[in-house]
Amino acid sequence: MTTVELLIHQNANAYEWTNKLIENIPFEKWEIIPETIESSISWQVGHLIISHYFHTVMVIRGHQMDILRQLPVKDYSDYFTVAPAEQSVGKFSAEKLLADLKIMQQKSLEILASVTMGELEHPLEPTPAPHPVATNKSEAIDWNVKHTMYHCGQIGILRRIVSERFDFGLRMG
Repeated sequence: MTTVELLIHQNANAYEWTNKLIENIPFEKWEIIPETIESSISWQVGHLIISHYFHTVMVIRGHQMDILRQLPVKDYSDYFTVAPAEQSVGKFSAEKLLADLKIMQQKSLEILASVTMGELEHPLEPTPAPHPVATNKSEAIDWNVKHTMYHCGQIGILRRIVSERFDFGLRMG
């Protein structure tokens, strides 16, 4: 397995975990903001849409007009980057966020499939805000896996509070 193939596999796996955690949380519970966490499933999903775009699309290939035409990327960035979860309540339906997350995941994997081994060490595409941790394309793609799984942890906690514990299939006793 090449480094590119490994990075694609790891990103796809992180997306699968995200989807497993969120897909059966009732949509009416997506905007609950527990006091102890100050986040919501909706905010987490919106944040992942934007972070996938930044870490695996924009800094790898630049803005993608098909995504910018399909998704309200600017609005999502405003509500789901640093704004508190309370500000996004009622702004986007859970159904739209879930559909847009899947569109972004697919676009991310398409972009990653186009990356060559030689490009991995290339500098990032220029962006208005600097990347928080990466200096080259390999680091940005790798960071997307770590960042996504970090948010999966938050989603797992939120899920347990607003809905139910995730069943990993473990059988006790």
